[in-house]
Amino acid sequence: MSDPTVLHVKGRVLAGPGDVRDELWVVGGRISYERPAGAREIRTVEGWALPGLVDAHCHVGLGTHGPVPEDVAEKQALTDREAGTLLLRDAGSPSDTRWTDDREDLPKIIRAGRHIARTRRYLRDFAHEIEPEELVAYVAQEARRGDGWVKLVGDWIDRGTGDLSACWPRDAVEAAIAEAHRLGARVTAHCFAEDSLRDLVEAGIDCVEHATGLTEDTIPLFAAHGVAIVPTLVNIATFPRLADGGEAKFPQWSAHMRRLHERRYDTVRAAYDAGIPVYVGTDAGGSLAHGLVAGEVAELVLAGIPPVEALSATTWGARRWLGRPGLDEGAPADLVVYEEDPRADVRVLADPRRVVLNGRIVS
Repeated sequence: MSDPTVLHVKGRVLAGPGDVRDELWVVGGRISYERPAGAREIRTVEGWALPGLVDAHCHVGLGTHGPVPEDVAEKQALTDREAGTLLLRDAGSPSDTRWTDDREDLPKIIRAGRHIARTRRYLRDFAHEIEPEELVAYVAQEARRGDGWVKLVGDWIDRGTGDLSACWPRDAVEAAIAEAHRLGARVTAHCFAEDSLRDLVEAGIDCVEHATGLTEDTIPLFAAHGVAIVPTLVNIATFPRLADGGEAKFPQWSAHMRRLHERRYDTVRAAYDAGIPVYVGTDAGGSLAHGLVAGEVAELVLAGIPPVEALSATTWGARRWLGRPGLDEGAPADLVVYEEDPRADVRVLADPRRVVLNGRIVS
């Protein structure tokens, strides 16, 4: 994808929440804030520029019934790209998507390996399904296969009780998280309900996905330990439909899911107010479409997070959390340009004017 054309982005370059510049240049696929000497072919793009958006919870290569063929995974990644989402944290996939690393036209992926779940306590064909005595070994395996993350299924419906419950005993998660950290990986967990959270946080977990079960008792615990959350509110919106579908067989679970849904905005706002780091993720893949980051940012604002902070949760802050650059000097030129200021109205994110990936205009 080598391109001799120099790209000139001018207007308002939002390099950080309080770092607004008039222009940047893209030379050899990388960002520069100095006009290149002797450039002959220059293409200019005008507007409001942001770092490429981040979806911190998605699943490339995953469909409704498990792994999908490469052509389907490619379409998923391209859908994210067209939405301006250029960095994905793949929070568990049964597919090997390493082939995307050789495609400069596809978003960059940070992988968490495959989900690790308790036997018969998750969606069929999505996860490794194991028992507690195997957890440390599987966490070590996925830590080595991933890109610095491991994904546990922290809770799921227990068909014996008819409701959500924790999947792992405390000693198992303590040992597993310690092993992941020894191998240099961070650990996150799918958690809808309340009762798995304390054990996971006190065991040293780094992040919790969904986190709908946060309460006034566990919110201070998360804040004290610096545990991040990725609320995936566009996915939580499906809870009423799921509850309707399971009510005849699992009425207790259905009622629980409805309660979690009803308080979702209050939960996220209370977490943010307590100082818990909040990041944007959609849970795309499985049954949810890709390309929904703009909708998730709008949901965070609706929950009460200030617009600039909601933007940071998918741009500056999210990239810093994941250890990837934004609009920094010398960084790969992954950016999105909009007609209007997204700080004034985050709904602007739904309509990118230009998408630039690895220095090339791809949309």
